[in-house]
Amino acid sequence: MIGRERIEKREYEILSPLASKAAESRGRQVPEKQCAIRTDYQRDRDRIIHSKAFRRLMHKTQVFLAPEGDHFRTRLTHTIEVSQISRTIARALGLNEDLTEAIAMGHDLGHTPFGHNGEKVLDHIHKGGFRHNIQSLRVVDVLESGSTRKGMNLTMEVRDGILNHTGPGNPFTLEGQIVKISDRVAYINHDIDDALRSGVITEQDLPKQCLFVLGKTHRARIDRLVTDLIDNSWQKDRIAMSPVCMEHMDLLRDFMFQNVYHNNRVKRDEDLQKVQNIIESLYRYFQDNSAALPEELQSMIPRFGLEEMVKDYIAGMTDRYAMNLYTDLFVPRGWK
Repeated sequence: MIGRERIEKREYEILSPLASKAAESRGRQVPEKQCAIRTDYQRDRDRIIHSKAFRRLMHKTQVFLAPEGDHFRTRLTHTIEVSQISRTIARALGLNEDLTEAIAMGHDLGHTPFGHNGEKVLDHIHKGGFRHNIQSLRVVDVLESGSTRKGMNLTMEVRDGILNHTGPGNPFTLEGQIVKISDRVAYINHDIDDALRSGVITEQDLPKQCLFVLGKTHRARIDRLVTDLIDNSWQKDRIAMSPVCMEHMDLLRDFMFQNVYHNNRVKRDEDLQKVQNIIESLYRYFQDNSAALPEELQSMIPRFGLEEMVKDYIAGMTDRYAMNLYTDLFVPRGWK
């Protein structure tokens, strides 16, 4: 049998000296008996994949609110694409693929319904503010329960990668740094693909200098950016692109904000108003009716406070669950 100890030994034989080794993990917040078969990073990945929060990602918006086609990305497909890109880079650099995959699979668990628009609303109305990376860490630390524990009790390396996959902080592992930049590589390019499919933009609209440097197709751009990351990070103690690729990827990102993310055809004013109304109404309702919260969340009110648990409940909802619940609570039956 190829068990945990043999896998850990193999990491020292195969991986780069710069890689995070499972045997050298900083450990868990609550010590646990190790698995005979899987390393701690493999167990973390499995806990994330088997969680309810992970399954809910399939019904959470990536960019397009309530898309009519079957091929638009969701938060789950985005997560899988980030994982695939991250694993490719980690493997090529001789870094720990298991750790990279665990971070990638967990990085967006705290996203609200209705994508970043829902996040903005919750950030505005919740007293403590809201950031999806901080909420993702809260999901794995507190909200997801196993048969014998509260939270997933993940390793410090995975928790750090989840928390710092966005924002000013930088993960302390190279594997976490890979996920941070792969997240951007993934969403810029797959959002272009979705925007082209929807007709919001055309190939001719894309910045020509970016296409010249990075490639004219989705496949070519991913290949160029991934290859560039590998070439510029090989045997170095940081993960980074070349200045020219970073410059043109940032130009593409600016283009997407101007022409897609803030495009009224993608997110009409009336749809954004619906998002705001749904989240604000649900937030106020559960503040006034704490007994309507799930029992598990009610039990945590003495520890964390009512507002925090209301925020947790709403942030965990899928788009369709939030809409259906709003309809049940606020729309007269004869109007449905």
